[in-house]
Amino acid sequence: MSPINHQTILAGNYPTSISLDEIEPATALSLYRFMHRLRRCEQALIDGYRVDDAIRCPVHFCLGQESAPAALSLLLHGHDYMYSHHRSHGYYLAKGAPMNGLFAELYGRTTGANGGLAGSQEISADDVRFYSGAILTGATAIAVGTAMAVQRQKNGSMVCAGFGDGATDEGLFWESISLASLRRLPIVFVCENNGYATYSPQWKRQRLDNLQQRVASFGVDSTAVFGNDAVGLYRALKRAVDGARSGEGPFFIEAYTYRWNGHVGPESDDDAVGYRPAEEIAFWKDRCPIRLLEEALTCAGLLNETLQQQMLSEIDAEIAAAFEFAQASPFPQHAEWDALNTRVDAPLADALLCEFGESVFNENQREAVPGPY
Repeated sequence: MSPINHQTILAGNYPTSISLDEIEPATALSLYRFMHRLRRCEQALIDGYRVDDAIRCPVHFCLGQESAPAALSLLLHGHDYMYSHHRSHGYYLAKGAPMNGLFAELYGRTTGANGGLAGSQEISADDVRFYSGAILTGATAIAVGTAMAVQRQKNGSMVCAGFGDGATDEGLFWESISLASLRRLPIVFVCENNGYATYSPQWKRQRLDNLQQRVASFGVDSTAVFGNDAVGLYRALKRAVDGARSGEGPFFIEAYTYRWNGHVGPESDDDAVGYRPAEEIAFWKDRCPIRLLEEALTCAGLLNETLQQQMLSEIDAEIAAAFEFAQASPFPQHAEWDALNTRVDAPLADALLCEFGESVFNENQREAVPGPY
Protein backbone atom coordinates (compact mmCIF):
# COMPACT_ATOMS: atom_id res chain seq x y z
CA MET A 1 0.00 0.00 0.00
CA SER A 2 1.27 3.49 -0.84
CA PRO A 3 2.14 5.81 2.06
CA ILE A 4 -0.79 7.79 3.43
CA ASN A 5 -0.78 11.51 2.66
CA HIS A 6 -3.23 14.08 1.35
CA GLN A 7 -2.71 13.03 -2.25
CA THR A 8 -3.39 9.35 -1.63
CA ILE A 9 -6.37 10.16 0.61
CA LEU A 10 -7.94 12.31 -2.12
CA ALA A 11 -7.26 9.47 -4.55
CA GLY A 12 -9.31 7.09 -2.40
CA ASN A 13 -6.67 5.51 -0.15
CA TYR A 14 -8.53 5.95 3.12
CA PRO A 15 -10.85 3.85 5.29
CA THR A 16 -14.44 3.93 4.05
CA SER A 17 -15.63 2.60 7.42
CA ILE A 18 -14.33 2.49 10.98
CA SER A 19 -13.45 -0.73 12.75
CA LEU A 20 -14.34 -1.00 16.43
CA ASP A 21 -11.97 -3.90 16.97
CA GLU A 22 -9.76 -3.75 20.06
CA ILE A 23 -11.67 -0.89 21.64
CA GLU A 24 -14.14 -1.03 24.51
CA PRO A 25 -17.71 0.00 23.61
CA ALA A 26 -17.69 2.59 26.40
CA THR A 27 -14.48 4.09 25.01
CA ALA A 28 -15.92 4.34 21.50
CA LEU A 29 -19.05 6.03 22.86
CA SER A 30 -16.91 8.45 24.88
CA LEU A 31 -15.00 9.40 21.74
CA TYR A 32 -18.29 10.02 19.97
CA ARG A 33 -19.67 12.13 22.79
CA PHE A 34 -16.55 14.27 23.07
CA MET A 35 -16.46 14.94 19.33
CA HIS A 36 -20.10 16.03 19.36
CA ARG A 37 -19.45 18.20 22.42
CA LEU A 38 -16.54 19.92 20.70
CA ARG A 39 -18.36 20.26 17.35
CA ARG A 40 -21.50 21.74 18.91
CA CYS A 41 -19.44 24.01 21.18
CA GLU A 42 -17.55 25.42 18.18
CA GLN A 43 -20.69 25.77 16.08
CA ALA A 44 -22.45 27.62 18.88
CA LEU A 45 -19.52 30.04 19.18
CA ILE A 46 -19.56 30.55 15.41
CA ASP A 47 -23.28 31.30 15.48
CA GLY A 48 -22.84 33.71 18.39
CA TYR A 49 -19.62 35.37 17.24
CA ARG A 50 -21.27 38.41 15.62
CA VAL A 51 -24.20 38.67 18.01
CA ASP A 52 -23.86 42.11 19.64
CA ASP A 53 -20.21 42.02 18.53
CA ALA A 54 -19.45 40.61 21.98
CA ILE A 55 -16.59 38.26 21.08
CA ARG A 56 -13.74 40.50 19.93
CA CYS A 57 -10.71 38.23 20.02
CA PRO A 58 -9.52 36.23 16.99
CA VAL A 59 -10.83 32.66 17.14
CA HIS A 60 -9.48 29.68 15.18
CA PHE A 61 -12.20 27.04 15.04
CA CYS A 62 -11.54 23.32 14.69
CA LEU A 63 -14.65 21.90 13.04
CA GLY A 64 -13.59 18.74 11.22
CA GLN A 65 -10.57 18.20 13.47
CA GLU A 66 -12.30 16.67 16.49
CA SER A 67 -10.65 13.22 16.49
CA ALA A 68 -7.27 13.99 18.07
CA PRO A 69 -8.64 15.99 21.04
CA ALA A 70 -11.30 13.31 21.57
CA ALA A 71 -8.67 10.57 21.80
CA LEU A 72 -6.42 12.59 24.09
CA SER A 73 -9.35 13.39 26.40
CA LEU A 74 -9.41 9.69 27.29
CA LEU A 75 -5.65 9.14 27.44
CA LEU A 76 -4.10 12.10 29.26
CA HIS A 77 -3.95 12.17 33.05
CA GLY A 78 -4.37 15.19 35.26
CA HIS A 79 -0.63 15.37 35.96
CA ASP A 80 0.29 15.23 32.25
CA TYR A 81 1.07 18.42 30.33
CA MET A 82 -0.68 19.51 27.13
CA TYR A 83 0.70 22.27 24.89
CA SER A 84 -1.27 23.47 21.90
CA HIS A 85 -1.10 25.82 18.95
CA HIS A 86 -3.66 28.59 18.41
CA ARG A 87 -6.44 26.19 17.23
CA SER A 88 -6.77 25.25 20.85
CA HIS A 89 -10.37 24.71 21.96
CA GLY A 90 -10.38 20.94 21.42
CA TYR A 91 -7.19 20.44 23.43
CA TYR A 92 -8.45 22.78 26.15
CA LEU A 93 -11.55 20.64 26.61
CA ALA A 94 -9.57 17.43 26.20
CA LYS A 95 -7.50 18.29 29.27
CA GLY A 96 -10.65 18.68 31.35
CA ALA A 97 -10.71 22.48 31.50
CA PRO A 98 -14.24 23.88 32.00
CA MET A 99 -16.39 25.10 29.12
CA ASN A 100 -17.53 28.04 31.27
CA GLY A 101 -13.95 29.28 31.45
CA LEU A 102 -13.54 28.98 27.68
CA PHE A 103 -16.67 30.96 26.84
CA ALA A 104 -16.00 33.63 29.45
CA GLU A 105 -12.44 34.05 28.18
CA LEU A 106 -13.66 34.63 24.63
CA TYR A 107 -16.08 37.22 25.97
CA GLY A 108 -13.23 38.96 27.82
CA ARG A 109 -14.73 38.45 31.28
CA THR A 110 -12.99 38.09 34.63
CA THR A 111 -14.38 34.58 35.07
CA GLY A 112 -12.58 33.40 31.95
CA ALA A 113 -9.81 30.86 32.15
CA ASN A 114 -7.29 33.72 32.17
CA GLY A 115 -9.42 36.50 33.55
CA GLY A 116 -10.47 37.63 30.09
CA LEU A 117 -6.94 38.80 29.27
CA ALA A 118 -5.68 36.01 26.99
CA GLY A 119 -8.47 35.36 24.53
CA SER A 120 -8.65 32.25 22.38
CA GLN A 121 -5.11 32.07 20.99
CA GLU A 122 -3.31 32.21 24.34
CA ILE A 123 -5.82 30.47 26.59
CA SER A 124 -4.41 28.29 29.34
CA ALA A 125 -5.58 26.39 32.39
CA ASP A 126 -2.72 25.93 34.80
CA ASP A 127 -4.70 23.74 37.23
CA VAL A 128 -5.05 21.05 34.54
CA ARG A 129 -1.64 21.75 32.96
CA PHE A 130 -2.93 23.04 29.63
CA TYR A 131 -1.23 25.83 27.69
CA SER A 132 -1.81 27.19 24.19
CA GLY A 133 -0.04 29.92 22.24
CA ALA A 134 -0.06 31.85 18.98
CA ILE A 135 3.69 31.59 18.30
CA LEU A 136 4.23 29.15 15.45
CA THR A 137 6.01 26.01 16.72
CA GLY A 138 6.00 27.36 20.27
CA ALA A 139 4.00 24.36 21.45
CA THR A 140 6.72 21.94 20.41
CA ALA A 141 9.68 23.86 21.82
CA ILE A 142 8.13 24.60 25.22
CA ALA A 143 6.79 21.07 25.44
CA VAL A 144 10.30 19.68 24.95
CA GLY A 145 11.59 21.82 27.81
CA THR A 146 8.78 20.59 30.03
CA ALA A 147 9.49 16.99 29.01
CA MET A 148 13.11 17.42 30.13
CA ALA A 149 11.88 18.53 33.56
CA VAL A 150 9.33 15.69 33.75
CA GLN A 151 12.02 13.16 32.86
CA ARG A 152 14.17 14.34 35.77
CA GLN A 153 11.24 14.23 38.19
CA LYS A 154 10.43 10.59 37.34
CA ASN A 155 6.83 10.93 38.50
CA GLY A 156 5.10 9.04 35.69
CA SER A 157 3.93 12.17 33.86
CA MET A 158 4.31 12.78 30.15
CA VAL A 159 3.96 15.73 27.80
CA CYS A 160 1.87 16.15 24.66
CA ALA A 161 2.29 18.83 21.98
CA GLY A 162 -0.45 19.52 19.45
CA PHE A 163 0.27 21.53 16.30
CA GLY A 164 -0.37 21.73 12.56
CA ASP A 165 1.71 21.02 9.48
CA GLY A 166 2.63 24.72 9.32
CA ALA A 167 4.74 24.31 12.46
CA THR A 168 7.06 21.98 10.58
CA ASP A 169 8.13 24.86 8.31
CA GLU A 170 10.14 26.22 11.23
CA GLY A 171 13.66 25.10 12.06
CA LEU A 172 12.71 25.15 15.72
CA PHE A 173 10.41 22.19 15.13
CA TRP A 174 13.24 20.02 13.84
CA GLU A 175 15.52 21.14 16.67
CA SER A 176 12.78 20.09 19.09
CA ILE A 177 12.48 16.69 17.40
CA SER A 178 16.25 16.22 17.45
CA LEU A 179 16.61 17.03 21.16
CA ALA A 180 13.59 14.92 22.12
CA SER A 181 15.10 11.97 20.27
CA LEU A 182 18.58 12.49 21.71
CA ARG A 183 17.28 12.62 25.31
CA ARG A 184 14.51 10.01 24.76
CA LEU A 185 12.04 12.41 26.30
CA PRO A 186 8.54 11.41 27.53
CA ILE A 187 6.70 13.40 24.88
CA VAL A 188 4.14 12.76 22.16
CA PHE A 189 4.07 15.11 19.17
CA VAL A 190 0.62 15.24 17.54
CA CYS A 191 0.62 16.87 14.11
CA GLU A 192 -2.88 17.56 12.79
CA ASN A 193 -1.90 17.82 9.14
CA ASN A 194 -4.82 19.64 7.52
CA GLY A 195 -2.78 20.53 4.44
CA TYR A 196 -2.68 24.29 4.95
CA ALA A 197 -0.73 26.90 6.88
CA THR A 198 -3.10 29.87 6.83
CA TYR A 199 -3.69 30.12 3.05
CA SER A 200 -0.61 28.18 1.89
CA PRO A 201 -1.07 24.54 0.85
CA GLN A 202 1.60 22.16 2.03
CA TRP A 203 2.62 21.21 -1.52
CA LYS A 204 3.61 24.85 -2.16
CA ARG A 205 5.72 25.00 1.00
CA GLN A 206 7.34 21.57 1.14
CA ARG A 207 8.67 19.36 -1.64
CA LEU A 208 7.20 16.15 -0.17
CA ASP A 209 4.19 15.38 2.01
CA ASN A 210 6.03 12.87 4.19
CA LEU A 211 6.44 14.42 7.62
CA GLN A 212 6.18 11.06 9.35
CA GLN A 213 9.09 9.69 7.33
CA ARG A 214 11.21 12.77 7.90
CA VAL A 215 10.64 12.71 11.65
CA ALA A 216 11.43 8.98 11.75
CA SER A 217 14.87 9.74 10.30
CA PHE A 218 15.70 11.42 13.64
CA GLY A 219 15.13 8.15 15.44
CA VAL A 220 11.63 9.02 16.64
CA ASP A 221 8.90 6.36 16.63
CA SER A 222 6.56 7.84 13.99
CA THR A 223 3.15 6.90 12.63
CA ALA A 224 0.87 8.46 10.01
CA VAL A 225 -2.87 7.76 10.19
CA PHE A 226 -6.13 8.85 8.60
CA GLY A 227 -7.10 11.46 11.16
CA ASN A 228 -10.85 11.26 10.57
CA ASP A 229 -10.87 7.68 11.84
CA ALA A 230 -11.24 8.53 15.51
CA VAL A 231 -10.86 4.93 16.65
CA GLY A 232 -7.74 4.30 14.55
CA LEU A 233 -6.22 7.54 15.84
CA TYR A 234 -7.13 6.57 19.41
CA ARG A 235 -5.26 3.28 19.00
CA ALA A 236 -2.17 5.06 17.64
CA LEU A 237 -2.23 7.69 20.37
CA LYS A 238 -2.79 5.14 23.14
CA ARG A 239 0.32 3.26 22.09
CA ALA A 240 2.27 6.54 21.98
CA VAL A 241 1.00 7.94 25.29
CA ASP A 242 1.53 4.65 27.11
CA GLY A 243 5.01 4.38 25.60
CA ALA A 244 6.00 7.92 26.53
CA ARG A 245 4.72 7.41 30.05
CA SER A 246 6.82 4.26 30.47
CA GLY A 247 10.03 5.85 29.20
CA GLU A 248 9.96 4.68 25.57
CA GLY A 249 9.50 8.14 24.04
CA PRO A 250 9.43 10.25 22.07
CA PHE A 251 6.59 9.52 19.63
CA PHE A 252 5.26 11.40 16.60
CA ILE A 253 1.70 10.94 15.30
CA GLU A 254 0.73 12.56 12.00
CA ALA A 255 -3.05 12.70 11.69
CA TYR A 256 -4.24 13.63 8.20
CA THR A 257 -7.40 15.67 8.63
CA TYR A 258 -9.06 18.87 7.41
CA ARG A 259 -10.51 22.04 8.87
CA TRP A 260 -13.96 22.95 7.63
CA ASN A 261 -13.73 26.64 8.49
CA GLY A 262 -11.47 29.37 7.26
CA HIS A 263 -8.14 29.92 8.94
CA VAL A 264 -9.58 32.36 11.49
CA GLY A 265 -13.01 33.69 12.35
CA PRO A 266 -16.48 32.37 11.68
CA GLU A 267 -16.68 33.48 8.05
CA SER A 268 -15.37 31.39 5.18
CA ASP A 269 -12.20 32.77 3.63
CA ASP A 270 -12.42 30.48 0.61
CA ASP A 271 -14.76 32.74 -1.35
CA ALA A 272 -12.56 35.78 -0.81
CA VAL A 273 -9.16 34.12 -1.22
CA GLY A 274 -10.02 31.06 -3.29
CA TYR A 275 -7.18 28.93 -2.01
CA ARG A 276 -9.13 25.70 -1.42
CA PRO A 277 -11.07 23.92 -4.19
CA ALA A 278 -14.76 23.43 -3.46
CA GLU A 279 -14.42 19.77 -4.44
CA GLU A 280 -11.72 19.28 -1.80
CA ILE A 281 -13.85 20.79 0.95
CA ALA A 282 -16.81 18.64 -0.08
CA PHE A 283 -14.61 15.52 -0.13
CA TRP A 284 -13.54 15.99 3.48
CA LYS A 285 -16.97 17.01 4.74
CA ASP A 286 -18.33 13.83 3.22
CA ARG A 287 -15.82 11.96 5.40
CA CYS A 288 -16.83 13.72 8.61
CA PRO A 289 -15.12 12.04 11.58
CA ILE A 290 -18.29 12.18 13.67
CA ARG A 291 -20.43 10.61 10.97
CA LEU A 292 -17.90 7.83 10.31
CA LEU A 293 -17.89 6.88 13.99
CA GLU A 294 -21.66 7.25 14.26
CA GLU A 295 -22.17 4.76 11.44
CA ALA A 296 -19.82 2.25 13.08
CA LEU A 297 -21.53 2.59 16.47
CA THR A 298 -24.98 2.25 14.95
CA CYS A 299 -24.01 -0.83 12.94
CA ALA A 300 -22.56 -2.40 16.11
CA GLY A 301 -25.80 -1.78 18.02
CA LEU A 302 -24.08 0.59 20.45
CA LEU A 303 -25.94 3.74 19.42
CA ASN A 304 -29.60 4.45 18.78
CA GLU A 305 -31.64 7.59 18.29
CA THR A 306 -32.78 7.74 21.91
CA LEU A 307 -29.23 7.58 23.29
CA GLN A 308 -28.01 10.08 20.73
CA GLN A 309 -30.74 12.61 21.51
CA GLN A 310 -30.12 12.28 25.24
CA MET A 311 -26.42 12.90 24.67
CA LEU A 312 -27.02 15.94 22.46
CA SER A 313 -29.55 17.42 24.88
CA GLU A 314 -27.03 17.24 27.72
CA ILE A 315 -24.35 18.86 25.57
CA ASP A 316 -26.64 21.65 24.38
CA ALA A 317 -27.69 22.37 27.97
CA GLU A 318 -24.02 22.69 28.97
CA ILE A 319 -23.38 25.08 26.07
CA ALA A 320 -26.40 27.23 26.91
CA ALA A 321 -25.24 27.44 30.52
CA ALA A 322 -21.74 28.45 29.37
CA PHE A 323 -23.16 31.30 27.28
CA GLU A 324 -25.27 32.47 30.21
CA PHE A 325 -22.30 32.26 32.56
CA ALA A 326 -20.03 34.24 30.23
CA GLN A 327 -22.56 36.95 29.40
CA ALA A 328 -23.46 37.47 33.08
CA SER A 329 -19.83 37.77 34.18
CA PRO A 330 -18.16 41.17 34.69
CA PHE A 331 -15.43 42.74 32.61
CA PRO A 332 -12.04 43.40 34.21
CA GLN A 333 -11.98 46.68 36.09
CA HIS A 334 -9.34 49.38 35.71
CA ALA A 335 -7.74 48.43 39.00
CA GLU A 336 -7.24 44.89 37.73
CA TRP A 337 -5.57 46.19 34.58
CA ASP A 338 -3.36 48.48 36.67
CA ALA A 339 -2.30 45.45 38.71
CA LEU A 340 -0.62 44.09 35.60
CA ASN A 341 1.87 46.94 35.90
CA THR A 342 3.69 44.92 38.52
CA ARG A 343 6.94 45.48 40.35
CA VAL A 344 9.96 44.06 38.56
CA ASP A 345 12.34 41.97 40.65
CA ALA A 346 15.93 43.18 40.98
CA PRO A 347 17.67 40.78 38.55
CA LEU A 348 15.14 41.47 35.80
CA ALA A 349 15.25 45.18 36.52
CA ASP A 350 19.04 45.21 36.22
CA ALA A 351 18.85 43.35 32.90
CA LEU A 352 16.25 45.77 31.53
CA LEU A 353 18.25 48.76 32.74
CA CYS A 354 21.30 47.51 30.86
CA GLU A 355 19.23 47.04 27.73
CA PHE A 356 16.99 50.11 27.71
CA GLY A 357 18.35 52.58 30.27
CA GLU A 358 16.85 54.40 33.24
CA SER A 359 13.95 55.83 31.24
CA VAL A 360 11.90 52.64 31.49
CA PHE A 361 11.73 52.63 35.31
CA ASN A 362 10.38 54.74 38.09
CA GLU A 363 13.59 55.66 39.92
CA ASN A 364 12.20 55.24 43.44
CA GLN A 365 10.09 52.12 43.12
CA ARG A 366 11.79 50.40 40.14
CA GLU A 367 8.36 49.55 38.79
CA ALA A 368 7.74 48.77 35.16
CA VAL A 369 6.25 51.69 33.28
CA PRO A 370 5.25 51.88 29.61
CA GLY A 371 8.36 51.60 27.50
CA PRO A 372 9.89 49.89 24.51
CA TYR A 373 10.26 46.54 26.21
